[in-house]
Amino acid sequence: MKTTIPWQERPEHCNDVMWRYTENPIIDRYAIPSSNSIFNSAVVPFEDGFAGVFRCDNKAVQMNIFAGFSKDGIHWDIAHEPIEFQEGNTSMIESDYKYDPRVVFIEDRYWITWCNGYHGPTIGIGYTFDFKAFFQCENAFLPFNRNGVLFPQKINGKYAMLSRPSDNGHTPFGDIYVSYSPDMKYWGEHRCVMKAANFEDSAWQCTKIGAGPIPILTKEGWLMLYHGVINTCNGFRYAMGAALLDENEPDKVKYRTQPYLLGPAVNYEQAGDVPNVVFPCAALHDEEEDKLAVYYGAADTVVALAFGKLSEVIEFTKRNSL
Repeated sequence: MKTTIPWQERPEHCNDVMWRYTENPIIDRYAIPSSNSIFNSAVVPFEDGFAGVFRCDNKAVQMNIFAGFSKDGIHWDIAHEPIEFQEGNTSMIESDYKYDPRVVFIEDRYWITWCNGYHGPTIGIGYTFDFKAFFQCENAFLPFNRNGVLFPQKINGKYAMLSRPSDNGHTPFGDIYVSYSPDMKYWGEHRCVMKAANFEDSAWQCTKIGAGPIPILTKEGWLMLYHGVINTCNGFRYAMGAALLDENEPDKVKYRTQPYLLGPAVNYEQAGDVPNVVFPCAALHDEEEDKLAVYYGAADTVVALAFGKLSEVIEFTKRNSL
């Protein structure tokens, strides 16, 4: 049975390619008893509804990931305790923290990637079949790295993952790379996909960029939503853009948005633990109905939803490319 993704029609007098859900935020910072904030979280269709992995920072501001379920993708029941991983393809499942998860179904299971604390941030990998039992695998890369995002299918017979090499702090740089693996354990063949833009060309993404939701395969190639950052006199400002990557060689960028698709402009994006942040981590799409629903963290505090027509986002990306 087809799962109906969350949707709200474009508001009257809105000319933007993407628009916000009028009931945002959909997940409040205090949605579970221990939480200080819930944001930068991942959602996938599951059974007759949806499942998710949520970043919940507790009131000691310890970062961890929690499982949750929803019938409609908007109202969520999130576990009150973080995910406990069992050993997957390794006995080394040490972790100082976990945050910013992504989730994708590949072949026979749901794969989870996240920023994993192992002597600094790197990319953790795990899997689940039911969002109840979880198995942790080898970290994909050496520290320091963030924004590990798997493609939803093999490319040329190999698993593929986007990532953003970084440093141990609030990284003032960052470009997107793709890496490949034969077995979800050993990763190599690292290729640069996309660099931060020149300030003069597109200042909203001139400091650093990072992949967002799982890429979507379209007739024009892989649609990759991503975040871009500018360092302003008031600190980092995060917005969302899009790029189209070659289907078989995703290190080749066909188009990339010069203007952003969505930037911090309303209260829950501009005010919070980290002001002025729109950080996309998940996207649901319905190609037949031409719908795209994007889940994003707002101000590092809450989870919000934005909508767009898939065809319009693709056309906007092509028409407004750097």
